[in-house]
Amino acid sequence: MNLPELTAALADKTGFTKTTADSVIRALGETVHEALRQGDEVTLPGLGKFSVSHMEARTGRNPQTGEAIEIAARNKPTFSAAKALKDAVN
Repeated sequence: MNLPELTAALADKTGFTKTTADSVIRALGETVHEALRQGDEVTLPGLGKFSVSHMEARTGRNPQTGEAIEIAARNKPTFSAAKALKDAVN
């Protein structure tokens, strides 16, 4: 499902216009981005939880040359699916 399909489905389920539904989806995305940027977790009941995990610096290998390279520490966004979502898929 792409953005226009999601927008249309949300508009059908809520009675919103497609423009309003699109605004809601975009605002949700921006809100999740900002919360994760600040280090917060975002839980969407029935869907799952977005959070940030820290990856420590490590040594890796260049697969072409075999040369050792340093991979910098970074923060990584993660998503954990809720049990309800897992059950719905299986």
